[in-house]
Amino acid sequence: MNLWQLVLTELKAIVSDKAIAVTLFGGVLFYSVLYPLPYLHQVPTEQQLIVVDLDHSSLSRQLIRHADASAKIQVIGQVGSITEAKRFIETGKAHGLLVIPEGFRRNLLLGKGVTLSYGGDASYFLIYSAVAEGLVSAGMDAGKQVQLIGMLAQGKNPKEAEQNLNSLHLNSVPAFNPSLGYTPYVVPGLFLLILHQTLLIGTGILGAGQWRSRSYWQQVSPLQLVCGRILAFMLIYMVFTSFYVGYCYHWYKVSIQASLGQVALWLLPFLLATAAAGVAMSTLFSRRDLPTQVLLLISMPILFVSGFVWPIALIPEPLVLGSQIIPAVPAIMGMLELNQMGASWASVLPKWLQLWGLFVLFFGLAILGIKRRARALAELSTS
Repeated sequence: MNLWQLVLTELKAIVSDKAIAVTLFGGVLFYSVLYPLPYLHQVPTEQQLIVVDLDHSSLSRQLIRHADASAKIQVIGQVGSITEAKRFIETGKAHGLLVIPEGFRRNLLLGKGVTLSYGGDASYFLIYSAVAEGLVSAGMDAGKQVQLIGMLAQGKNPKEAEQNLNSLHLNSVPAFNPSLGYTPYVVPGLFLLILHQTLLIGTGILGAGQWRSRSYWQQVSPLQLVCGRILAFMLIYMVFTSFYVGYCYHWYKVSIQASLGQVALWLLPFLLATAAAGVAMSTLFSRRDLPTQVLLLISMPILFVSGFVWPIALIPEPLVLGSQIIPAVPAIMGMLELNQMGASWASVLPKWLQLWGLFVLFFGLAILGIKRRARALAELSTS
């Protein structure tokens, strides 16, 4: 059996295996819709807010109107105590609360500091952030109104007072996420993680189901088997990767800074290293269900140590260093720098070389693992 015959045999084994076919073809298509779906509207708006007004003044009512006018907040009512407001949040009727303290108007007019209290359900950090941002904006608007009243009371010209209040104008131009939405921010890294995990699961299931029985894998050398298996999965994942990086990036309006050649050159060692890691990992299992279980358990840790949903500085350094052996970690960070932030090739070159190093490492481990499996099967058959 030559290499190309082996590749065709591998492709037939992949397609004919329902578990692998569902994981690869179904998983890649399903996750391309499932993960971005909750964030298609980019930013949360009109989040329900309950107000505890202990001041009952004209200024507190103005603050409530400012909050309700915010695009991020919808004031659904007022209650007399924080306990009642918490009940609204616990039952899901509101996502946040605002407490206006007693003496709010009087203290502001006297130039004293005033503390507005707000909070909410932090289980959904985007919703919580929207509520907090809307309330901060409303509080700042109310503060400006108080400053304006004070300036007018001092006899200043109304136009001059308005100019003094708005003396600083911020012109914010986003460099890497023009829409300031969640989808263009998280999709690029998440899609690479999906490719990484499904490729590991596919190679893991295929190998784990073969090592305990005699089949075509024993008719070729370990080197030829590793090359053929990696090549077979590469042919499939070239299509999946093109679908994600091409069509899905365009559909979800992900900003693209790198050229097609640079992206292809970057993804080549990532896919090779992942496929080799999958073959090497499969030699550790003899049950087909174990690779899926193990890889699903470590998906979330990989997501966090990748550095695009959680700051690397807040992760223990030993964990960060240990994660560098996972192909997805340098691949995701390098891809974000190259394709989303417009970094030069020279700046991502160390990560690219790291991926090639991981490919060599896992390629060697895969050959050693297959040799060990072949010896174990031979000893089992002779005993």
